[in-house]
Amino acid sequence: MNGVDEAVRKDRAEAEPDGNAEAGRTADAFGDPRRALGVFLRARRARVAPEHVGIAGGRRRRVRGLRREELSQLAGISVDYYVRLEQGRATQPSPEVLDALARALRLDAAEREHLANLAGSRRGPAPEARVSPVLRRILDSLSGFPAFATNHRLDVVAWNGLGAELIGGLDGPARRDRNNARFLFLDPASRTVHPEWEDRAREAVGQLQVAAGRYPDDPELTALVAELAVHSRDFRRIWDTGEVVMCAAGHKRLRHPQAGTLTLDYETLHVPAAPGETGLVVHVFSAEEGSEEAAALARLARPAGSARGVGG
Repeated sequence: MNGVDEAVRKDRAEAEPDGNAEAGRTADAFGDPRRALGVFLRARRARVAPEHVGIAGGRRRRVRGLRREELSQLAGISVDYYVRLEQGRATQPSPEVLDALARALRLDAAEREHLANLAGSRRGPAPEARVSPVLRRILDSLSGFPAFATNHRLDVVAWNGLGAELIGGLDGPARRDRNNARFLFLDPASRTVHPEWEDRAREAVGQLQVAAGRYPDDPELTALVAELAVHSRDFRRIWDTGEVVMCAAGHKRLRHPQAGTLTLDYETLHVPAAPGETGLVVHVFSAEEGSEEAAALARLARPAGSARGVGG
């Protein structure tokens, strides 16, 4: 059986995946960066409804989304070449091929960037982010606003007292895991802290997808995703969607044992990287002046201390 015939057979099997091998298959796929492009293409292909691109669907259609040959035709590339892309046997496709695939898959700007990263050359391990004294002073100055900084692996590397208090307790002997993704997927307490747990989980996985595309050879990131894939069915389910998420702004609901459920505004501020380093993302929460949430934050801020960080 040749590669194209085997791919068509797999198309038919996609509607009934083998759940028993789910964890190992996901971890193995991430462990080999050469397969990451194919994993993303399959996930995005499954998302496109045939009728949205002029292809008749029908109730008897077994494949979710587009078949490989349908996507190949839409992108104007051969089925054999596309199959090799999904199987990791073709590497570094041209910008023209990537652009054609992005159009056929209806990718947004963040997804296009992620596709280009996955198809690019390997970049080596990610350099470490540094928490500068200036950043610590900034966090200290935001004493009335919960704030914390994360790196590309979603490790919380610096925070102020109110930030540590709000998101589940980063200080003390019984502190929560300081990796936000590990906390979300492996600690049941996260579902209490985050009433909108599914939204927060999808954000975390989408951000890890972006990081994996940018730093495919980062061993700590690889180990983190493999650990989550092995131990969390929810992580595997969300990772398989292939969704990518960039840090943004908006509203989030959090539940605090003393303050109750709070709906807060949040902004993400990107700290530029120094030469040889990766940048950090600072997450800042706030509430409208005079609101019940603002009063609750003021009460929580009274015992909160100065900015802390890993090793701080």
